[in-house]
Amino acid sequence: MAERIAVTTPEGSYDIVIEPGLLAQTDRLITEFGLGGRVAVTTNPTIGPLHGARLAASLPDAALVMIPDGEAYKTLATVSQLYTDFVGARLDRSSTVLALGGGVVGDTAGFAAATYMRGVRLVQVPTSLLSMVDSSVGGKVGVDLPEGKNLVGAFKQPDVVLIDPTVLQSLPAQEWRNGMAEILKHGLLADPLLLEPVLHQPQRAAELVRRAVQVKVDVVEQDPYEQGVRAHLNLGHTFAHAVEQVTHYQWPHGEAVGFGLLAAAQLSYALALCDSDLPEMVEDLLVVTGLPRRLNGLDAEAIYAAMATDKKWKNGRSRFILMGGVGQPRIVEDVPRSAVMDVLRQLQ
Repeated sequence: MAERIAVTTPEGSYDIVIEPGLLAQTDRLITEFGLGGRVAVTTNPTIGPLHGARLAASLPDAALVMIPDGEAYKTLATVSQLYTDFVGARLDRSSTVLALGGGVVGDTAGFAAATYMRGVRLVQVPTSLLSMVDSSVGGKVGVDLPEGKNLVGAFKQPDVVLIDPTVLQSLPAQEWRNGMAEILKHGLLADPLLLEPVLHQPQRAAELVRRAVQVKVDVVEQDPYEQGVRAHLNLGHTFAHAVEQVTHYQWPHGEAVGFGLLAAAQLSYALALCDSDLPEMVEDLLVVTGLPRRLNGLDAEAIYAAMATDKKWKNGRSRFILMGGVGQPRIVEDVPRSAVMDVLRQLQ
């Protein structure tokens, strides 16, 4: 069954289409979604053999462009190579960059699309659960610097987001868990049904994706440029990005977010913003989902130091997204360093 969610942006609007089997409907891809012109199907060596080569071959004028697989390659060097590849593929101002893959592909190819020839058409085709419910929606694209995650980027709205839940059938179990971290985050923010384990099954993927996407759409429509409530979507991410940086991205984003949700709940309790039921519930959800709950010896001092480059901090002042309870996110500034360190040590 097809679902279509319209997203209103300052520049206009675009649709998120969620439909099993969508990527096999070549005629629709060409006529309805505008993929009949020159298209750079941008993907990685994991997704390329599974879906990329077939998709590129099905379109009338498409080139297959590869970037390396992994967060370590979400860099300006990769974007520079994409520019070269786009020129080689004869992309012009009327061409389309189709980002086919997980969050790294979507963010990196999206940033290249935003800046190549001062901007070309972008179609997001997420293939991981995490990218379906999070990074493909909302128009934020960018890459990492050695000093921190997502420090270079742009707002680039896609022309359309095409979500085919059947591609999740080839998703490894670890990648399903990574996506579940963002789904739990959306449940904590605005939709408690997303916290129900009965929904957390691959056979419920289409419904799970639709509900989680709707949470994000509702937020980004209110705050497209992250000036206010959109910051709530960073629940758990101040901890998560620091863990990723300290481990040189050996911790996948979803695992880091899972831990970050628990750390944020523990910090909320430590600051008397919520009662003890919240961190207990989050920990139980992580147990069921198989996401990490402890740092396993990572240096708490190094993690705190890594937070200093977090985009959410302002003028050197700490800034966390915390919780008063389910559906009660809040932005808290000037959180004492001692409180954060206590949480990090408790979760060793």
